[in-house]
Amino acid sequence: MIEGWPETDASQILLLEQIHSFVAQHLTPIAPDLDKNGQFPTSIIQKLGQMGVLGMMVPETWGGSGIDTVSYAMTIEEIASSCASTAVIVSVNNSLVCSPLLKYGNEYQKSQFLTPLARGEKLGCFALSEPGHGSDPAGIQCQAYPSAHGYRLRGTKNWITNGKEADYCLVFATSDPKLGPRGIGAFLVDTRTQGFQVAKIEHKLGICASSTAQLFFDDVFVPQENVLGPLGDGLKIALATLDGGRIGIAAQALGIARAALQASKKFALEREQFGAPIAKLQAIQWMIADMSTKLQAARLLTWHAAKTRDAGRKYTKEASMAKLAASEAAMWITTKAIQVHGGYGYTKEYPVERHFRDAKITEIYEGTSEIQRLVIASLELKP
Repeated sequence: MIEGWPETDASQILLLEQIHSFVAQHLTPIAPDLDKNGQFPTSIIQKLGQMGVLGMMVPETWGGSGIDTVSYAMTIEEIASSCASTAVIVSVNNSLVCSPLLKYGNEYQKSQFLTPLARGEKLGCFALSEPGHGSDPAGIQCQAYPSAHGYRLRGTKNWITNGKEADYCLVFATSDPKLGPRGIGAFLVDTRTQGFQVAKIEHKLGICASSTAQLFFDDVFVPQENVLGPLGDGLKIALATLDGGRIGIAAQALGIARAALQASKKFALEREQFGAPIAKLQAIQWMIADMSTKLQAARLLTWHAAKTRDAGRKYTKEASMAKLAASEAAMWITTKAIQVHGGYGYTKEYPVERHFRDAKITEIYEGTSEIQRLVIASLELKP
């Protein structure tokens, strides 16, 4: 379990103990096979939903657990330390679907969509990126054409986590390309609607047990009551939502890095060379020291972003800093973990190979490291 948490209260300790026990018993034993077979962890997600983990920051009134962002980050890290794929499935439902519904949804939308999502009865996905527009969401091409009592969506979305399994999809499309960013709206789509298609499933380097899909919208009807927020506020909703999502991905990166560090310490204490454990070698000791330091530094930035959000203050810069630091720490730590393991680390027999593959995506999705630097710099240099 996570060690060294400052200011952890009794409820957080109890939550972590419950999550740790569940993960150790149900998820850790099957995580390698989930990765190997590219198998979506259906039963695990169902059980986590029953535990209230899919709507953690949603008030109990709407079916959630009503806990704070710091506790949410702790939970994602704990899950990711066992299975990064499961962690991102949970993170997307919480951060990218439940959070905007809670913030921008009306009573009907919260009752119809948020409550079943928060209870774990349904699963959601967030459809912003497109084949030609990933880091440039203002230029999206998916269109929403006015129709009787609503809109019809036509276009393609790429890199959609949970896209294959989702029951509900939060889709961003332009209702008037001439208006640019001000023409973008957010639409709640039931994936059973005629014209919704999972066009392609990506075969990926890592997080293999979570689906990453290309979605096709062929004249998909969205009733007027399923438009989230004012029609022209879609980009604003998307960008605000990504701030919270970046805290979730930072926590996922922490879990991956922590697992790699723990595996490296265990290996270093057990593996003998030159008549003694390699943990006695200064070269190994320094790698372990740097791994631990980078992990804790990134963790502190992630807690700070979470606490800033809980305080009700603007946290865009803090979330970008956390995501940048944690994702790059995860990539660095998992690389060193393979080095500590030597040739064994390059084999699938040891878990650090999986952690290394899983870590890379944290530098890419929900805003690349380059985008995070642009966000941070723009706010630091703001007149």
